Amino acid sequence: MKLNLDLKVASKPEWIAAVMDDFDSFLQDHADCERKASAMAMSFIAKYPDRLEIIPELIETGVEELEHFQQVYALMASRGVALKPSMGEDFYVSKLIKQCHSGRNERFMDRLLIASALETRGAERFRLVAEALEDGELKRFYKMLWTSEAKHGHLFVKMALNYFPEDKVYERLDWWMEREAEALDGLVIRAALH
Repeated sequence: MKLNLDLKVASKPEWIAAVMDDFDSFLQDHADCERKASAMAMSFIAKYPDRLEIIPELIETGVEELEHFQQVYALMASRGVALKPSMGEDFYVSKLIKQCHSGRNERFMDRLLIASALETRGAERFRLVAEALEDGELKRFYKMLWTSEAKHGHLFVKMALNYFPEDKVYERLDWWMEREAEALDGLVIRAALH
């Protein structure tokens, strides 16, 4: 059983060029994204404490994302790069969230599938970063993140399949992957994950 769908569009070559031209800004944004990803996993537990089947995996994901933040922060500190003074709005994520259903169950499925789309895009972008870097510790780090994000993309679909029929999950996931491509297309290219 396939647990996610392929991205509808690839990231533009201009995106990886922007990242490599201003890697320190990319690291700042990456750190923010890892903090938000950890908080997202924990927010599922806060909003849906009755979904007992997925709580252990959500805790594990939240901890793993927090560890990624810790690793990115250590990398930033070694380069003399500070965290941004505040985390700004992520217009890519906001555009997707605004398209969620409003009913409790429907919104639950939508949020899980958006999480899958975000993690799948993150895996693609971390792969591009890893491929663009010279051999060494930084390249290995982004290769590890690429693998981790791909795993998380699958995990959120698996969670949805615990509660919703397979055909509905995959139909809605396909719809979300279309919305994800549209949101990505509307972004200004900059040294940021999204």
